[in-house]
Amino acid sequence: MKYINNNFFVEKVNSKKLAKKFDTPLYCYSYEKLKKNINNFILNFSKLSPLICFAIKSNSNLNIIREIKKFGLGADVVSKGELMQAIKAGISPNKIVFSGVGKTYTELKYAIDKKILLINSESKSEVKQIEKIAKSKKKIVDIGIRLNPNTDAKTLSKISTGKKGDKFGVDEKAFIELVSYTKKSKYINLRCLSVHIGSQIFKNKPYERMLKVIDRIISKVDFKFDFIDLGGGIGISYKNDNKKFNYANYQKSIIKHLGKYNSKIIFEPGRSIVANTGILISKIIYIKKNQSKNFIILDAGMNDLMRPALYGAKHRIIPINKTNKFSNTTYEFVGPICESTDKFSSIKKFQKLKEKDLLIICDVGAYGFSLSSNYNLRSKPAEILIKGSRIIVAKKRQKLSDII
Repeated sequence: MKYINNNFFVEKVNSKKLAKKFDTPLYCYSYEKLKKNINNFILNFSKLSPLICFAIKSNSNLNIIREIKKFGLGADVVSKGELMQAIKAGISPNKIVFSGVGKTYTELKYAIDKKILLINSESKSEVKQIEKIAKSKKKIVDIGIRLNPNTDAKTLSKISTGKKGDKFGVDEKAFIELVSYTKKSKYINLRCLSVHIGSQIFKNKPYERMLKVIDRIISKVDFKFDFIDLGGGIGISYKNDNKKFNYANYQKSIIKHLGKYNSKIIFEPGRSIVANTGILISKIIYIKKNQSKNFIILDAGMNDLMRPALYGAKHRIIPINKTNKFSNTTYEFVGPICESTDKFSSIKKFQKLKEKDLLIICDVGAYGFSLSSNYNLRSKPAEILIKGSRIIVAKKRQKLSDII
């Protein structure tokens, strides 16, 4: 995705033509970027030969998942709906892991019936629920236990998942007790130790601390785990500043601490696979001026892209056509939703804008459309996948008549 003669292109397609044909707001994804990200992930962990389970929650578009599946990836799911979507996309059940703190009886029963690889349990109550279902079906069910390693990922508090105050996983004492409990069960087959400490991690130190905890606990319980699920969390730069995670150091740390156990490593990447594959094209409805700034009112709102309102996340905003004429006024980019938090960014010295101009919100491939809603009774945007010069409608624009 780049500018060609001052026009922004997604692969070989002018994004201005996409806006004209499909209207705005419009999600658009690059297949080549998706392919590059997946191959990069596989290459960087080649010494581990891991099972890579794409986190469906980051992007649940059926056509995107179908493309991801072609690279041999499995799926990490957190609901029955995501599990159904992964299977519909063609992902083999023996490459699917089911995570989450609140799996219902119905969800667990469905997962057991589908014979998925692992249900990563997060409490003793959940393990007992699985055992009850397994007993009624006279089956042995493969599970993992999610450990809370009390590791601070030094990321946003709202996306931290591995500290002792977080709701995810069980502490060391409970983990050891559950390992002992499953050993005595006729219907539970414990196969995996699972962890996930958060998202947007750029430094290796949090992972190093996590790996040390895992190493110590495995030695302590003296149990052979077939799998060690390290979750995801590798960060991507939303600032276009070339900030990158050091995959090589992470792989070395994993081999150093866990190599001796001969367990299959599982990763659950989401953001690092799809975030920078997507853009959101939006049109300026109005420009509203006051004494200190100009409000650039877009037709995309927090219902289309929730991350800025939910996390205070920052996404770059760029013009669809470059003019190299700049304004000294501060532009505040906001949506049309009746909420003060419906704003994306405040930028000084941006390109001069006028009403009906088109803008691009960058890096929305992860937790963009998947977090979208019908708030204010607004229909969801269309999703387009670009392969070279080929335009694929990955999901049609929702009609108001479908939701009213």
